[in-house]
Amino acid sequence: MTLQIPTLSTQDSAVSVSVSEDVFGQEFNETLVHQLVTKYQATARAGTKAQKNRAAVSGGGSKPWRQKGTGRARAGTMSSPIWRSGGVTFAAQPRSFDQKINKKMYKVGIRSIFSELLRQERLVVSNDVFPKTAKTKELAENLKIIDGKRILIIADTIDENLVLASRNIPYVSVTTVESVNPVALVAADKVIATETALKKIEERLI
Repeated sequence: MTLQIPTLSTQDSAVSVSVSEDVFGQEFNETLVHQLVTKYQATARAGTKAQKNRAAVSGGGSKPWRQKGTGRARAGTMSSPIWRSGGVTFAAQPRSFDQKINKKMYKVGIRSIFSELLRQERLVVSNDVFPKTAKTKELAENLKIIDGKRILIIADTIDENLVLASRNIPYVSVTTVESVNPVALVAADKVIATETALKKIEERLI
């Protein structure tokens, strides 16, 4: 299988790079991809929200008044949720939202995403994406021929010029092969990978 690569410096020229069909020729598994996206988003949740229940609030050790004879409603503790400064009825507690997905499922899911990106012509390869300076204008000029509102650049190593040039462009994000995630891949209109990065992805997913 060959991947058509537009050269960012010349709109008319294009070359092809051979990639493994075992990685980039898989069927789209929507259910598994949904699991990957859900897991990634759930893992990003802090899960640190906490409230005090009636056992955790201070006070409430003794009965506020005797059971009968006062004319008031009976009460057993001041920490009751119906009292001011009492405990919360269904108090939130710290928890982990992490979901279980094994390595094999993860690889199959990422292969499915890359294969679908290739089929939809949303995956391109270019070694000319790196700007020579940290100027945003230079990177924006290089990306003019890329048709997409959200662009993800996958580099084999993070180049300082690329990071500085891209941070002022809201529709462009930069990542490495090690940090690429399913949410960023699915959300991108165009994914640009360097040739070295593409080979690293292929090695990791075989």
